[in-house]
Amino acid sequence: MERLPGFRDFYPEPLPDSDSWSMAARRFIFEKWYQNAIKYGFVEYDGPPLEPLELYTLKSGEEIVAQLYNFTDKGNREVALRPELTPTLARMVAAHARNYKKPLKWFSMPQLFRYERQQKGRLREHFQFNADIIGEEGVGAEAELIALAIDILRSFGLTHEDFVVRLSSRAAWHEFFISHGGKPEFEYQFYQAVDKLERESEENNRAKFAQLGFTMEQIIEFIKEGKPIAGLEAIIENLRARGLAGYVKIDYGVIRGLAYYTGMVFEIFDKKGEFRAIAGGGRYDNLIKLISKGKVDMPALGFGMGDVVLCELLKERKLLPSFKPTIDVYVIIEDETLRFESLKLVQNLRDAGFSVEYPLSPVKGDKQFKRAIELNCLCTFNLRKDDSGNLIVRAKNLRTKEEININPSDTVGFAKKVKNG
Repeated sequence: MERLPGFRDFYPEPLPDSDSWSMAARRFIFEKWYQNAIKYGFVEYDGPPLEPLELYTLKSGEEIVAQLYNFTDKGNREVALRPELTPTLARMVAAHARNYKKPLKWFSMPQLFRYERQQKGRLREHFQFNADIIGEEGVGAEAELIALAIDILRSFGLTHEDFVVRLSSRAAWHEFFISHGGKPEFEYQFYQAVDKLERESEENNRAKFAQLGFTMEQIIEFIKEGKPIAGLEAIIENLRARGLAGYVKIDYGVIRGLAYYTGMVFEIFDKKGEFRAIAGGGRYDNLIKLISKGKVDMPALGFGMGDVVLCELLKERKLLPSFKPTIDVYVIIEDETLRFESLKLVQNLRDAGFSVEYPLSPVKGDKQFKRAIELNCLCTFNLRKDDSGNLIVRAKNLRTKEEININPSDTVGFAKKVKNG
């Protein structure tokens, strides 16, 4: 039986083939996400993978249903697997806004689901790092989020030669739309057309904009001019003070397709143009008010960074480390009459914080030693009796090949010395 299309199996190392996804690589990415979020003072949260369908149709309309895994549950409720986490965050904050001091700096690493056509860098499920700041109107929040996104990518070894933050403003596009006679009921369609500008043919783009009352020349000229509004200049100045302005450029070719954005938006791309957006986000000051049906009104902004494109980029740049299985200690059991004493040794080492492996059933000693090598162990312990019948341990440092006899009570100390080099 095969897995469903667009979903992934994550295998332990070594991988069975080149197309398999690595659980070790996933953990590596998660740890970088977590470490950077904590460094920036964000705290972790999560929500349920299943939400009321209305949570998504409320902000995006009925047309989003075609992109969701949705169904009627046994309680006759219309529900959907979460395609993104921002609506859940808005719901959670609206419910308990009074219980937290502002601004909120929250992050999460959820698995998300979308029923859509598979393509390079986009599957029907993925994990995504989300970071949001709630309750802050100043541009310092925008700069803080962009700095976090940059530092996450730098922590993987990527540099300004590998990626660029394309900074734009939904507010600037709104001014353009109104000043050129755009009709309010078509504004979201206009934003979607701009969002797909680089992915559609010129013929399709011209037809879409013509239907909305615009020409391609108007759109291209606005993007080409790229005149930054005051808020964008302030963000860049903030990032310049951190030494990060070299990663950012004003680019009105970015607008973000989601309807709820209200101000600054950005997307991060690899400079070679080989992949989809690595990350993207922006300000969404009206979403919490919408989700709470007017009861709570708080400014907010955030971004998401998916694991699929990021992992593909790190592979291409050869920035994923070699994930070899590593066990601290292998306890060899050659004398089965000493198995229970050996298990006591195993437990003592594990209680001391070491990862320990041993044979679960009788196996020849040479095969056990071979397994210790395969697991990249630091040392082996082999419990035996000396000529006087006393228990001793034959300890081997697999890095230096040194072998000595020690007392069973000294195994923890020996393992610590080996691990510390």
